Amino acid sequence: MKILIICSKQFYPKIEYIIRILKNKGIEVFLPNCYDKPKTEERMWQLEKEKHQEFKAKMYRQSENVIKDMDAVLVLNFDKIVDGKIYENYIGGATFLEIYDAFRYNKKIYLYHDIPKGILYDEIDGFSPVIIHENLDMIT
Repeated sequence: MKILIICSKQFYPKIEYIIRILKNKGIEVFLPNCYDKPKTEERMWQLEKEKHQEFKAKMYRQSENVIKDMDAVLVLNFDKIVDGKIYENYIGGATFLEIYDAFRYNKKIYLYHDIPKGILYDEIDGFSPVIIHENLDMIT
């Protein structure tokens, strides 16, 4: 099985543990864009607007191409804290788009935690994700 981990950059430090478990289960793990260089987007913001737009477009296309070759995606949707506010089971815009690509290509979608309550709840629910509640043994 080939699986792509997708999540907010803020969650990258939590990925290593999950990679180990999945690999021990014989699953081939693929990592999010810029996993090895998480500050890349920050650097792109410092350039002109067009350069940042080109970067984002390239990342969207790259994700789509990787997802085409996967069997599944694992969405790591931990709580995100911004300015003291907690966003439970956070799924950002780019991650949502990757989930949508997985849906379009009929890939299995695993969510680490429940679907976040909010404006995109119905859309994410419509993708019929398997919510694993941190139980990586549910990935088959």
